[in-house]
Amino acid sequence: MNIFVTGTDGYIGAVLVPFLLKSGHQVTGLDTGYYKDGWLYSRPRSGFESPRTIVKDLRLIVAADLDGIDAIVHMAELSNDPLGENSPEITTEINHLGSVNLAETARKAGIERFVYTSSCSVYGVSDADFVDETSETNPLTAYAKCKALVERDVGTLVNVDFSPVFLRNATAYGASPRMRFDIVLNNLMGLAWTTRQIAMTSDGSPWRPLVHVEDICRAILCALEAPSRTIAGEIFNVGATEENYRIRDIAGIVAETVPECEVTMGPSGGDNRSYRVNFDKIKDKLPGFQCQWTLRDGAAELKSIFEQIQMDNETFDFRAFTRLKQLTYLTNTAQIDERFYWRY
Repeated sequence: MNIFVTGTDGYIGAVLVPFLLKSGHQVTGLDTGYYKDGWLYSRPRSGFESPRTIVKDLRLIVAADLDGIDAIVHMAELSNDPLGENSPEITTEINHLGSVNLAETARKAGIERFVYTSSCSVYGVSDADFVDETSETNPLTAYAKCKALVERDVGTLVNVDFSPVFLRNATAYGASPRMRFDIVLNNLMGLAWTTRQIAMTSDGSPWRPLVHVEDICRAILCALEAPSRTIAGEIFNVGATEENYRIRDIAGIVAETVPECEVTMGPSGGDNRSYRVNFDKIKDKLPGFQCQWTLRDGAAELKSIFEQIQMDNETFDFRAFTRLKQLTYLTNTAQIDERFYWRY
């Protein structure tokens, strides 16, 4: 297939593109380029050609951009809760309205497969022991609310010729050349490595499900290659049930991986989002999918990368590895306007 991937210069995109190429697919990329300043490390050449990439804002996509495309993987949204809360109106414009417009344009263009990367953050806070795809959603942030709205609106477009599928990813972690240090394991490992200290601002009691970035890529590939009847209109939580952790347990694994690191806990309160997620459906219903990473493996991988590149404080704190820092920088330097469009 010729797969149109939005967000090819993002954290997941930098891992997904070689993953798809190695599987024999062609890739056409789209990215607006907000985070191109960030490149943590280089991998050996894979022997596969780089994809053709359209440098364009998601909100400006037209049918002609999709000529010759067989399937779409959509990831290009404003990512994470702090950024969403800082600019809720722009988050809605890009993440909700832009994503629905892309799906509608794809359907009109006759593109049958549409893979949307949603998030387990739509569950918000839950009193249940575990939530699954049948549980009521409770999104608490602009980012999570937009994910739920896209699922709702694109879900209404399902027909015999259009098969969208919604992948609710657990919190991602793991190494990527386009690194993010504003997600929990990556952040804690970076702190441990550069400062040898993790000072928790809470008691670390909330639960989170976590999944390695490569396992997200596996889920995307399986959703692209599965029979339409298996995925059309379906929601899959992406992860493994045994990979739910309390935040304090994540910090403990980090401390074990970086033995010189000291961990201190804070008071209860703060971020009250807490949910454990059941991932039986994707294991049972999406052909070929199986998580291959554990959190301990991911922590060891990150430590190995940090050792290899001799990562220091300056690198860890670099703005392009934190979404809110980079967008703030682009705004303050007048490179993007108040609606996040490039000024040139």
